[in-house]
This record gives sequence, structure tokens and C-alpha cells, in this order.
Amino acid sequence: MAEEAKKLSGYAAVDNHVQNHQARQLILQHGLTLSDLDRHPELDVAIDGADEVDAALTLIKGGGGCLTQEKIVAGCAKHFIVIADFRKDSATLGQQWKKGVPIEVIPMAYVPVSRTIAKRFGGEAVLRMAVSKAGPVVTDNSNFILDWKFEHAHNWKEVNTAIKMIPGVVETGLFVGMAERVYFGMEDGSVRVRDPPVN
Repeated sequence: MAEEAKKLSGYAAVDNHVQNHQARQLILQHGLTLSDLDRHPELDVAIDGADEVDAALTLIKGGGGCLTQEKIVAGCAKHFIVIADFRKDSATLGQQWKKGVPIEVIPMAYVPVSRTIAKRFGGEAVLRMAVSKAGPVVTDNSNFILDWKFEHAHNWKEVNTAIKMIPGVVETGLFVGMAERVYFGMEDGSVRVRDPPVN
């Protein structure tokens, strides 16, 4: 049911944000030609999932380990749209997603970074271990991932910036102020749209 809900939210996002109908047909037929940011450094739209979305459209991403590359792509897009199923919708981060905020770190720095995060922000930052092989998860960038299990809500913009300033941190799975709109596939087959709150 959750996969079907996510699929519906994806269709709604494509229908509303992909304006070039030839590109829309390519997406629907899965006949995409892959490119890279060297050749196309500016994207019209990026559509991606999230592990959790709060009321302010702050996201936790990186449960699959690709947070740095996903954030680079989102940052290159004029419009960053998120699709998710109803289970990813939270009033505050940590309400649904219990695995913490992924933080990509240089391997030699994972112990001092973990200790610094716990000391400054509470909770614990644990090295993510591989499931099907021995040792830690290694990202596409040859780095490690710490999963920071925080104890309470924070000012995510400030915490994101502060964590990124710790020597050895490559990127965080906090996407603050990046998502323009979120499409949630609901249990009943409907799609709910959420825009950022107006300040």
C-alpha cells in the first residue's frame, strides 16, 4: 500500500512539474538517457523521495546512503520537488523516522565527529554498519555514514550549518529550505500537496 501511495505521488509530481511533454513520455516509458552535472549543471526540476518531511518541509534524506549526491542534484535544480508516502509525513523530525540524521564523514574523522556531535547536540551519532558484508557502509564517495539519533527537535538550519563546520563532515541528510513542494501519496489513494509555510 505504501509503495502504491508513493507511486501516485510521483505521478502527480511529474504531471505538475515536468512541462516538456517529450521528457514526460521518456520518464513514463523509462527510456531516459543518463547525463551528468558536468554537461548539465543547471536542472529545471529534480524530483526525489525523502525519509521524513516535517511541517516546514525540512527533510531527512540519506537512509539509502546517497545524501551528498542527492543534495548536490537538488541544489542544482530550479525546482526541487519531493514525493513520499503517508508514512514519511511528520509534524516534527524524528516523529516517524527513528534511524536518525545521516551524516557523511571522511573515514579517519568518524570517531571525533561522532563525539563532537553528541557533546554539542545530544543524542548519539553511530557508525552505520553494512548488512550484507562486514564493516561499515561505504558511500559512493568512499566515505562513512554516521546516523545521528537526536533526542529532541532543534533549529535545523542552525544545527545543519554547525555540523557541516565540524572538520571531517562532508554533508548532512538535513535538507533545510530546499524543497519547494511535497506530494504525499495517501492510504486512500489520494495525493496531498504541501507547500512551505508562509512566514
